Amino acid sequence: MDESKSRFSIARALDREGRNEGQRAFLLLALATFCTGFAMAGNQNIVSNYFEDVLGLSGPQFGYITAIREIPGFLLIFLTALFYRLSLPRLTTLALLVLAVGYGFFGVSNSFWTVAPWVVISSIGYHTWLQVQYALGMSTTTEDRSGHTLGRLSAVNQGGALVAMAAVLIAFHFNLLAFRAAFVITGVMALFAAVIIFRFPVLHRGQVRTTRDERKPIVYRKDYRLYYLLSLLDGARQQIFFSFGLWVLVDHYALDVPQISAILLVVTGMSMVAGPWIGRVIDLRGERFVLGFVNVAYVVALLGYAVAESVGIAVLCYVIYSFIFPLSAMGAAIYLQKIAPNDDVAPSLAMGVTLQHVAAIAVPIATGYILNFVGYQIPFLAAAGFAIVAIFVTRALNPATQRSEAKIREDEARKEPAAGAVATAY
Repeated sequence: MDESKSRFSIARALDREGRNEGQRAFLLLALATFCTGFAMAGNQNIVSNYFEDVLGLSGPQFGYITAIREIPGFLLIFLTALFYRLSLPRLTTLALLVLAVGYGFFGVSNSFWTVAPWVVISSIGYHTWLQVQYALGMSTTTEDRSGHTLGRLSAVNQGGALVAMAAVLIAFHFNLLAFRAAFVITGVMALFAAVIIFRFPVLHRGQVRTTRDERKPIVYRKDYRLYYLLSLLDGARQQIFFSFGLWVLVDHYALDVPQISAILLVVTGMSMVAGPWIGRVIDLRGERFVLGFVNVAYVVALLGYAVAESVGIAVLCYVIYSFIFPLSAMGAAIYLQKIAPNDDVAPSLAMGVTLQHVAAIAVPIATGYILNFVGYQIPFLAAAGFAIVAIFVTRALNPATQRSEAKIREDEARKEPAAGAVATAY
């Protein structure tokens, strides 16, 4: 009996140690996420003005730069496959180092061709971070708390972005910074994030893994087809909105820079406050409910954007869309975690980002061409169509019955030691 109690006490102590390790890892990831959110938002806030005011890029060159920036996202699955021998924390560290170099050297360019390499380099780091951040976040906790964890990280990311937006607004309003210094600061923040993530442990369900974290170079499985389809639809809808959403507010409704900045600050502040609450809703109601609700909201916002003639309604639709769009990737990632074994999650997320960019490259070009002949309303109606299709795809999600065979084996293997520990305790 004493021996049983001793074993039970040891099991409880190990469990507490594992939870503490997961909490420490979450804090490291949260700090790195704040720094990365600051770096990305800071760069995005000044780069358009830098292209126009300093480099003197023309309208077509803006389009070329956008296409160049999206190519690494399309190639992400192949880029991550090259480094499949690296553990996920080491891959993330490398991605953030690349991001830091790209951002930090933006300011040394003086033409389209001298800035293009830094656009490509920073884009590689940016798109790699997009897929690994969810995998790292979900590794710090159990499946039933993944939404809560990703929601908190989303709030931290928005907090970093909000600080960057405020800093850029103040610094450039009072002429405290030049573009070159601002780019260096964003690069340094990304470098801080890389240093922090270097100490991130290899985890699974919040527990440190004792075996080497072996990742697969490329994963494409029929079992994950609904996740892939959601990623493709998400990329098509998202790129239409973010290619032309702000353009409509500026071109059609004549909003100026301070007004656009105010809108972005409102969206960021809302997202920072609501992120943890939304994550808890995903855990309580499930990703199917949240994704269904979000896609209905997309349809409403996109149709409103297309048919409204009021600047107030258009701004409201922009805010609604911008507020909810991160939930699509979050919900899809949690669905993937529930149907795929741990080793498939990160490379499958990379495949999802690649599929998003299949649409991200093709759809804006096609809709941009269509704008030569029709009003801006048509692309937004097409985006609403993609959201309607996603509603039906979301209704087909059922993680309980759609787990892959490898995921079922992984879950059964996890239950067996737990059952043994309970039997020993008695």
